[in-house]
Amino acid sequence: MLAGKGERDLVELRNVADVLVVLVAALAGGMVAGRLRQPVLLGYLIGGVIVGPYGLELVDDVDLVDNLAVIGVVALMFALGVEFSLGQLRRVGGVAAVGGGIQILLTGAIGFGLAQAFGWTSKEGLFFGAAIALSSTMIVLKVLSERGELSSVHGRIALGLLLFQDISVVPLMVVLTTVSDGGGAWAAELGIAVAKAAGFLVAAYLLGTRIIPWLLTRVAALRSRELFLLTIVAIVIGAAYATSRADLSVALGAFLAGLIVSESDYAHEALAEVIPLRDIFAILFFVSIGMLTQPSFVVDHVALLAVVISVIIAAKFIICGGLTWAFGYSAKTTLLVGAAMFQIGEFSFVLARVGVDRHVVSDTVYQVVLASAIITMLLTPLALLGASQGYFRLLAPRFTRLALRRSDPGIEGARALEISNHVVICGHGRVGRELSRVLERRNLCFVVIDLDPHVIAHVRDRGCPAIYGDCAHKEVLALAQLPRARVLVITVPDPIAIERATAHARQINPRLDIVVRLHGESDISLLRDIGATELVQPEFEAGMEVVRHTLARYGLTGPEIQFIIAKMREERTARGEP
Repeated sequence: MLAGKGERDLVELRNVADVLVVLVAALAGGMVAGRLRQPVLLGYLIGGVIVGPYGLELVDDVDLVDNLAVIGVVALMFALGVEFSLGQLRRVGGVAAVGGGIQILLTGAIGFGLAQAFGWTSKEGLFFGAAIALSSTMIVLKVLSERGELSSVHGRIALGLLLFQDISVVPLMVVLTTVSDGGGAWAAELGIAVAKAAGFLVAAYLLGTRIIPWLLTRVAALRSRELFLLTIVAIVIGAAYATSRADLSVALGAFLAGLIVSESDYAHEALAEVIPLRDIFAILFFVSIGMLTQPSFVVDHVALLAVVISVIIAAKFIICGGLTWAFGYSAKTTLLVGAAMFQIGEFSFVLARVGVDRHVVSDTVYQVVLASAIITMLLTPLALLGASQGYFRLLAPRFTRLALRRSDPGIEGARALEISNHVVICGHGRVGRELSRVLERRNLCFVVIDLDPHVIAHVRDRGCPAIYGDCAHKEVLALAQLPRARVLVITVPDPIAIERATAHARQINPRLDIVVRLHGESDISLLRDIGATELVQPEFEAGMEVVRHTLARYGLTGPEIQFIIAKMREERTARGEP
């Protein structure tokens, strides 16, 4: 008995040590990735490779980490269900809703064809095609956020496509698991699975509108955070278990649980409580993926991976960029969307693992997906930087002339625009919209330049002049009658576009006032040297408002507060800051 208890204690101690090693590997990998200005997710993956059975072999029980990683998948899908919104999908327009579906079908077909060319089975081809069709929400969000481009045109389109892809994980999961189990009668099995899923949706609707809100209200009334979190976890695990018993994916059950909770008044609180758990277990998930990656496989299959990665990058770049162009967006937006979307995503791991668990995807195909995902993720930041710089250095003049020849009804009108003493607004985002509304109320003239055709159409519907084009091009700026303008306001998020627009505007009109909204760590001295009159840093201006309100609460008069703020501005300018 004592010996048995000692063995159990030893096993438990080893399990704790394994989890500790995984967490330390994730911490170290994340810190290194952060110092290298890479998404921490890549650090988790590489940390898993190092400590895994194909690396230093520091983890004894890989199955334990793998089981904990399943909880990470469940938490990811639950959060996706809570955050799911058809309204968000509608706001990003047809390029996400329609283009997203086309992109998944085309990319999946190319992946299936590539699998057939390599001699893989049809089922492996289906899983491989579905896996490469998905991009990484975490990587794209991180890179766009660091570049200050989340609110840009290409940022909004990329996020719309990613949202559609995330939503499509659920039907893809249903279809793939059914096809993998159905043998020759897969069509009938698919019908049964769809019927099961529909039944679960009906049950989710009834639970979400009747039972769950009542339960959450009663638990919330107790004002116990622990009980509320326990209730949410029980709902998630219960839904995942129910779908697994019905031979459907646990990920589907977690997503339905998220939909149930999203219908209640406590959706935001539930998401806030679950996010820490989601993040911790998601870390275990990504480390476990890294642990299953074989570095020796990459070395032994360099030619195969080179072909696969090249096809993935080329296909997704052309498809995502081509769909963006087809919906009327500019060449610059087309290139940046393609560069942002060509990698393989985190949910690709989930789909590939389902195929492995159901014994329809070989270890070779699985390793190809893992290695391709890690490599394409690493290339994404470099691709966005290269696409932006390459466009301005090599392609901008040619595409500018092409854009001016495209059927834009505002171009000829802009050439003949009789306007003077006006404001030119480059970028009609949140800042640009507020400025144009104020100018419109005061009956002051302005012209809007933007790369989003939907924005241009909306501005023109208001009866205001607008030009579709990139403000970084001198030809586009000339259409706005810049020599007769009083102020040029640049609010676009692209640092390269800001520099070029400022330099061109100063050449066109040496007396023009140029106001630039800074994004992130822009080169302030360079902008001043090339002619920017005023540099506005949003975070600093927000800080000044906080200082103003705080000092007012202590009884300081308006002139005293104004003197303090003016002094702070002088000190900031002396330091070479805007």
